[in-house]
Parts: sequence; structure tokens; C-alpha cells
Amino acid sequence: MDKDNLTVVLHSKGDLRLEQRPVPEPAPNEVLLQMHSVGICGSDVHYWQNGRIGDFVLKQPMVLGHEASGRVVKVGSAVTHLRAGDRVAVEPGVPREVDEFFKSGHYNLSPSIFFCATPPDDGNLCRYYKHNANFCYKLPDNVTYEEGALIEPLSVGIHACKRAGVTLGSSVFVCGAGPIGLVSLLAAKAMGASQVIISDLSSDRLAKAKEMGADFLLHVKKEDEPKEMAKKVEGMLGCMPQISIECTGVQSSIQTAIYAARSGGVVVPVGFGAEMTTVPLLNAAVREVDIRGVFRYCNTWPVAISMLASKKVNVKPLVTHRFPLEQAVEAFEMSRQRLGVKVILKCDKNDQNP
Repeated sequence: MDKDNLTVVLHSKGDLRLEQRPVPEPAPNEVLLQMHSVGICGSDVHYWQNGRIGDFVLKQPMVLGHEASGRVVKVGSAVTHLRAGDRVAVEPGVPREVDEFFKSGHYNLSPSIFFCATPPDDGNLCRYYKHNANFCYKLPDNVTYEEGALIEPLSVGIHACKRAGVTLGSSVFVCGAGPIGLVSLLAAKAMGASQVIISDLSSDRLAKAKEMGADFLLHVKKEDEPKEMAKKVEGMLGCMPQISIECTGVQSSIQTAIYAARSGGVVVPVGFGAEMTTVPLLNAAVREVDIRGVFRYCNTWPVAISMLASKKVNVKPLVTHRFPLEQAVEAFEMSRQRLGVKVILKCDKNDQNP
């Protein structure tokens, strides 16, 4: 087997390196993957720039990457549903124990869950990576590796829309047209939303949102008042939206999301910002606006694969830049500067195709 296992390792805040690591050996319930496409997430960049996200603090070198797809090259002795040559998408969160959260179908909330590229767990931005076979999902022939990698961010949108109760005819306000705002838009439309309005500071990102199916675009400026923005949302839609999905984590945007939501509606905060945020809680309370948290996702990969295979959802426009794994540092710099939308690293040196 190939001994080249070039790996992207974050040693400490600001110290990102490419280094060789041994090719791992899969345990009985694991598969060894030759990685193909791995997306760079905002969280990867955040760990690189800050060394932590909330309570998750980098204390030792960690492999980055969790938006991933690859090809099975070796199967553990207990694996029966996958074999060498299968193309798979990787769900990065694997529960370590059968606790109350696992039993109730909310394994994403298990405090001991393994999660790629979240300290202290290594991610999969490398040539070869082993993963629990039950969390590797076979890709249909008409779904590309890049689409397989984008199932991870798409899952965030699907889970947010599920938590929000998006259904046939829903009117939805999405705050922020970055990667997560765009996948929330895609998921909302696929799940039946009749009207989606999306806001952002960037006219380029709003143009991408229009290309991906947004019905209305709201260009915001940093000095805009949340109550005024909420009025604009109502004016453009012709009504207050039933659902606000907040994807920025910015305080003023969270306030806008709450003011904009219809009485009896739902606000789902997806974007992470400051630990303490001032919000109009009384406004939400007296209008019976539910604020429903989300943490990653659960049970979304089969749904996402069906959406992609049936062509109900098109994630391909999200990819704006591609780099070979050897140019990972340049790729991270491009992501840091927020140039384009989604940057993909190609990990298989013999196959750089989508």
C-alpha cells in the first residue's frame, strides 16, 4: 500500500503544518478510506486562528477536516455492509457509548461523542483515514465525491429546518448567506418552503443565494437597526415569516431574526457568536415565538444522499475553489479571507476530479 499519508495538522493557534503520518489500521468495526474531497469549514479556520471554539480548546496537535468523502480501501473484520472500492460520505460525529441521548435518537447531544477535528479528536484532512463503518454512507453512482463531502454542511441546514418545522408552504427568513445560510436555503426549499428571504452584508453572497433559489434578497449594513430590518423582511414577503434561521451568530442579526418572526413562529439560532448575547427575550415570550437550539445534526446522511441522488438539491454551486492537498495552507488562507464560498481540498493525488 501507498505509504504517503500527507496530513494537515494544527499544532497550536496559527501553526498549521503539512506532515507525514503513518497509514492507520482499521479496527474490526472500522474502514480505512483513501480520502478524496474534504471541504474547509469555518470551524477549521476558527481553530487555526484562535486555538479554540468555546469550551473546545486545542491542547495537542490535531488533524483538521470534517466535511469529507473517500473510497474504502480496507474493511475491518466485523464490517459486512461495505467493501473495498465503495465510495462513501463520512459522518464525522460517532457516539462512543449507548447513553440516553443515543437511545432517544439524539446522539449528537451525547457529551462523549467522537467528532472529527474537535479537540482532542483528529479529523480527516489527509490521504488515508480510518472511521467507524456505521458512519460511512455509500454514495450512489450519480453523486460525486464533492457532493458527498458537502453532505456535512447540508446536514446542518437539514437539521436546522427539521428543528424549525419547515414544511409545505412555510415562509422562511435566513440570516446570512455564507455556506450554512445557503445550505439552509437549499434544505428549506427542498422541504417545501414556498418563500425564502435571505439577508447578508455581501452583495456577492446574495447573488449566489439568488442563483441557488432565494425568492427575496435583503442587503444589510452593519449600522442597520434590527427592528427596521424586520419591517423590511415583512414588507418584502408581504407577511412576517413563520420561521427565522439565524446563521451568523451576530447579535444584531439574532435580534432581527426574533423581531421578524411571526407571533407563534420559530427562531433557530445556528450561527455561533459571543457566549453572551443580548436578545429581545420579552418580545419573543409575549408573542410565543419559540427559540430552538441546534447542535450539529443527527440522522441526516440518508436524507441528504436521497436529496442529492434525486437532484432535488444541487450543492455544486457552493464549491468556488479547489486545491490539491499539498496546497492546504494556501487553501486555508483563501478561506480565512472569505474569498468565494466553499473551498475543497483534493486528497487523492491520482484523482483531482469532482
